Amino acid sequence: MAESVKVAVRVRPFNQREKDRGSKCCIKMQNKTTSIQNLDQTGSEPKLFTFDFSYWSHDSFEMDDKGVSQPIPGSSYASQRIVFDDLGQGVLNNAYEGFNTSLFAYGQTGAGKSYSMVGYGPNKGIVPITCDELFKTVEGNTNADLKYCVSFSMLEIYNEQVRDLLQKQNPKGGLPVRQNPSIGAFYVQGLTKQVVGSYREIEAKMDEGTSNRTVASTAMNATSSRAHTVVTIQFDQIKKNEVGEETKRTSIINLVDLAGSERAGSTGATGDRLKEGANINKSLSALGNVISMRFIRMIQNVQTCNMCTVYGVRCTVFTALADASTGKKNVRVPYRDSVLTKLLQNALGGNSKTIMIAALSPADINYDETLSTLRYADRAKQIKNKAIVNENPMDKLIRELKEENEKLKKALGGDIPMDAAAAGGGAMSPEEAAKMRKQMEEEIRAQLEANMAAMTEMETDVDRTALARQQFNEEQLKLLEKEKEKESTPHITNLNEDSMLSGVIHHLIKEGENVVGRKDKESDPDVCLSGLSIQKSHAVFVRDAKGVILRPGVVGAKTKVNGQTLNGDRTLTHKDRILFGSNHMYVYYDFANKDNTADGTPEEITWEFAQKEIAQAKGFQTGADGKLSKEQQLAQEQVLELLPMVSESNAISEELNKHKSFEVILISGAANPGVGQSGTKVMVKMKNLLNGNTWLWERGKFMNRRYLMQDMYQRFLDGDETLDETPQDEDPFWDPPGDVLIGTSSAFLQALAYGIDMDDPILITDYKGEDQGQMYVNISPCDDKGKCMGEEYFVEDSSELLGKPYSYKITIKSAEIRDSRFNVGSFIKYKIDGDEEETITPTVKASLSPVFNHSRVVKIDKVTQDTLDFFENSCITFQLYGCQEDRESDKSLVKLSTKELRQREMSSGGISPGNALSRQLTKSNVGESSALKAEILLLKRRNDILAKKEKRIQAIVTEWGKKPPEEQKFEPFYRAISAAAFNTGTMLKSAATVITQVIKAKKLMSLTPNGASADTQSTASKAAGSKACIVM
Repeated sequence: MAESVKVAVRVRPFNQREKDRGSKCCIKMQNKTTSIQNLDQTGSEPKLFTFDFSYWSHDSFEMDDKGVSQPIPGSSYASQRIVFDDLGQGVLNNAYEGFNTSLFAYGQTGAGKSYSMVGYGPNKGIVPITCDELFKTVEGNTNADLKYCVSFSMLEIYNEQVRDLLQKQNPKGGLPVRQNPSIGAFYVQGLTKQVVGSYREIEAKMDEGTSNRTVASTAMNATSSRAHTVVTIQFDQIKKNEVGEETKRTSIINLVDLAGSERAGSTGATGDRLKEGANINKSLSALGNVISMRFIRMIQNVQTCNMCTVYGVRCTVFTALADASTGKKNVRVPYRDSVLTKLLQNALGGNSKTIMIAALSPADINYDETLSTLRYADRAKQIKNKAIVNENPMDKLIRELKEENEKLKKALGGDIPMDAAAAGGGAMSPEEAAKMRKQMEEEIRAQLEANMAAMTEMETDVDRTALARQQFNEEQLKLLEKEKEKESTPHITNLNEDSMLSGVIHHLIKEGENVVGRKDKESDPDVCLSGLSIQKSHAVFVRDAKGVILRPGVVGAKTKVNGQTLNGDRTLTHKDRILFGSNHMYVYYDFANKDNTADGTPEEITWEFAQKEIAQAKGFQTGADGKLSKEQQLAQEQVLELLPMVSESNAISEELNKHKSFEVILISGAANPGVGQSGTKVMVKMKNLLNGNTWLWERGKFMNRRYLMQDMYQRFLDGDETLDETPQDEDPFWDPPGDVLIGTSSAFLQALAYGIDMDDPILITDYKGEDQGQMYVNISPCDDKGKCMGEEYFVEDSSELLGKPYSYKITIKSAEIRDSRFNVGSFIKYKIDGDEEETITPTVKASLSPVFNHSRVVKIDKVTQDTLDFFENSCITFQLYGCQEDRESDKSLVKLSTKELRQREMSSGGISPGNALSRQLTKSNVGESSALKAEILLLKRRNDILAKKEKRIQAIVTEWGKKPPEEQKFEPFYRAISAAAFNTGTMLKSAATVITQVIKAKKLMSLTPNGASADTQSTASKAAGSKACIVM
């Protein structure tokens, strides 16, 4: 009977990143129901999901004496043991009954998959508890007619390549995945299957696998969060039936830790032309397609599945989906689309009982990712599997394998049926026939080997268990000796961005010289490293009675100690951080001299601490005393994330001699209207070192290209002869020449609130704040036809504009560009409040002094307070773009290697490790100084205008006072004063009030025939000297 996949979700506590950003919990759970709410949308309704289990592990727990997290009495906290009792125990029960069983952990990177599956420290996860309980059953067996055999294998799938994690070396291109033609199942040819006799042996093998995984991922520059890890335990129960015949009941237990499920949209890679070329998420995409196909019977009249954007590749449901939705049969489920889905075919719809646990982040900043995970898990509930007990007589199994081997041997010596092989494809050429014959021979030989191995296992199960136990005991003795030696011997221990892979590699530093370097045919170094930027003799540890010194092995070898470049001998102290090459990060430990630890060194050294240290050494300030806004914290996180990636990309460029350099840069919000005035955008600049062309890549585009660069580098290591034939448009280091941002100029708008024009040259600055030229822009009040109001127009109190129509004119006259590279052409983009699209000037070609003569009238129907606030607090950012072309490379540079070109650039200041990151992520110094300059200019102009008006009033009063009494006409004088004073606003109304009083006095005195002239003249004289006429 078909049985649905069991699905559980589990929410973890906030991590440090989420705490630093002041995150809020957007997840709630009640019994089996999980709800998620978008806290950024006020009043939005929560989205509800129901699963078999909803585990609340966010809070309400405490540590016991052993450091194990336990629920506070009365709370709903789900501990590791509770999760195992619900899920892991079910895995065990299925195994005892002879069913295949699978357990998946799914979720975005950092959501807690590994914690649930493996656990940390004393908080053991499902995998170790399951293994421990399994061997309790084995060791407690008292039935003489029942024997157990447990074998263990561990593999990793990265970029569609399979690596055996129980082997230190794997073949180039990974292990092949083949299909058993008799049963249709896929298997990994050559995968180590280790017989184990106790939980301690499994634990040791898992540690070995983790260590090998760390070495391989570091050497290949692989990102551990993008790899799938599959632990397979084969549990055999051999017993005699009633007639004395031995039967074998076999259960295959797959424990799968899937790669991080980040969406493409979350990184911004959606616009990259090479996005579809990356294999990184291919397995998750295929897994989503398989689940979609298993889910289609629930869908009616659907053509596309939007939810598959979870994996970074949109899942277009094939014609089969449309057929299935109308009730048609024989829908093809695409198991063959990836290595992962091939190996897990049974778990995804065949002979297996399957459980999925989806790990959730509680933080509102991860809302989109968490919602995608919930939707994925909700869909997985619909999968139905039909598991059967795998039990057969031993003799029958061995006999069938022998018979199959005989058939395979005959097939190997026979001819290929060419007509059948070419069916549907026409006649085959001799070359095609030879290729197919070779491929079929390989498949047959692989199947022969697999069958022979299976027969050997059946015949020697017990003997192999005893031998494995003996080997394990010998290995454990060696490990114990090494652990004791570590306590008294200086050594280095690895750091990895994946905390599960940190602290698993150790190198002891013996007396005398210890060479760190790359392995070659001549000799092996004491500390053998491989991968990017590692030299044959990279560095040397020298240990004597005084301590340990680290020195460069060769000139130019890249080594950093505590973020600083190693240029000579350096005495190491306890907990120093050492970076060899691009990504081999280690911590130096000397417990005998631990009191010599440098001040400020934390108790625990983490990957994040070491990366911050490197960033600070490059000029990037990672703190600002906790005063960073959320946007600035996000930018800081992205910089710390990108710095090691950029360093790696530069190293790959040097190894492959791509003549490109990469640099992390910060673009202020003023230069990016899309991120807001106060935001900061983190981008990566790629530069062609031969002709100077540059490109600015979004973070997501760079991350996608980086995966493709890693793939290209792996092909290089594998000796791929077709690498040099890679088409230009498939090369991740290539982009067509495009327009590039030269710099920006900001025109602040306070003057418009007072009717004053802005007509001054403004500086063009690049992302580093460096001068790239000048731009000549005029912004002035005008009428609705674009005619400027002139110097006489002035509004002293901006509130007088409220409720009135207002227009202003933007005129971009010309620019002066410093860099001669942009003589090809240039244009300007800008966007003002309310614009949906950017305004773009025509391109002016072949000039470093382009004359744009662009103008635009902006009309405001009715001035509001928002309009005035916009004038007072905002600016218009003019972005100057330069056109680029595929110019001929400088002949003097072509002969230089990428490494030489980068060193030349750095020595000339073209590339400076800290030049883009030398300022804090608080405010743009350039923008702040521009705003202050604009405000000073506004005050100066207001002062000039008021001074002119004051002089005009004084002139009117003086002129009136000089006239003979008989010519002193009060009405014209009154009108002249009013026109001069009241048009300027409130600050000169006092002058007009005084003059009005004079007029009233004169009129009053005119009623008295005697003395009128003298009194009036006296009053007028006083008025002419009144402070009211000169005070502004």
